[in-house]
Amino acid sequence: MSSILVLIESQNNQIKKASLEALTYARAHANATNASVNALVDGRLPSDVLSVLGQFGADKIITLLDDRLNDFDSKAYAYMVAEVAKANACEVVVISYNICGKAIAGRVAKHLNAGLVAGAIDIPSTSNGFVIKKGVFSGKAFAYVRINSANKVIALTPNAYKTETCPKAGTIEASGLNIPAEQFSVKVKDTLRSSGKIPLTEAELVVSGGRGLKGPENWGMLEETAELLGAATACSRAVADVHWRPHEEHVGQTGITIRPNLYIAVGISGAIQHLAGVNQSKTIVVINTDKEAPFFSAADYGIVGDAFEVVPKLNAAIKKFKGQ
Repeated sequence: MSSILVLIESQNNQIKKASLEALTYARAHANATNASVNALVDGRLPSDVLSVLGQFGADKIITLLDDRLNDFDSKAYAYMVAEVAKANACEVVVISYNICGKAIAGRVAKHLNAGLVAGAIDIPSTSNGFVIKKGVFSGKAFAYVRINSANKVIALTPNAYKTETCPKAGTIEASGLNIPAEQFSVKVKDTLRSSGKIPLTEAELVVSGGRGLKGPENWGMLEETAELLGAATACSRAVADVHWRPHEEHVGQTGITIRPNLYIAVGISGAIQHLAGVNQSKTIVVINTDKEAPFFSAADYGIVGDAFEVVPKLNAAIKKFKGQ
């Protein structure tokens, strides 16, 4: 029986949503090919958190405890994933194509002499080889990539595959891997984390603002919309560049690429660089005074109107609906 290895990321003793997506994806592929699924995870996580991985399809949960992994080092992480894959005869490795995945996917493929598909959006088709669908040209088209090598690395686009439970044994096994000191080359001096927010890369709902809001003092109404919807907040590059909003909220070609179920753009014209980072959103709603704004051509729903009139009315309508 062939095996699949999934890298599981965690934060604050919780499994990241992107990793559960990758695990669900791997389970779906395993069901279609009669394979087993191994989940590689931080050994410090409590047992009740580890048991979640079994609920989402892990046949075996491989834990690795090494304090040197507390700070992310792409070289060490890639070595770890590749060596665990070798030790468990895993021919396929699945990781999320997030910040971590983008940093290590190529390294893991090199270690395993494997073919790599970065940005996968569907499970492999094995009817004629091993073919994976991915987005190309900033999500404007699709490519079907065939991997011919014995080993394969798949980096899954976040929010491309819905999480779904599929309970399996989830037996826990500790890895005895000792990562050589020379694999660690990064020294972290400081870490800044945003708190009390939904991470943009994991958000299913996003409310975003642009220069049309005229200043940072006007973001309160968008933050209210986000709070009412349970959404994350984002912004255009122009807004981040003038420090109206923090740079970690910048979405677009030069910022964070997202794929939420709903993206609400307020006062954003929709330049091609911005669209490149958000056009894979399942539903796009645009609010802008300029009816010729390019964003309307990409929108599923559009409102031509003043944000300072439309957004307060939207918030009132959401409150009324929730009150019912």
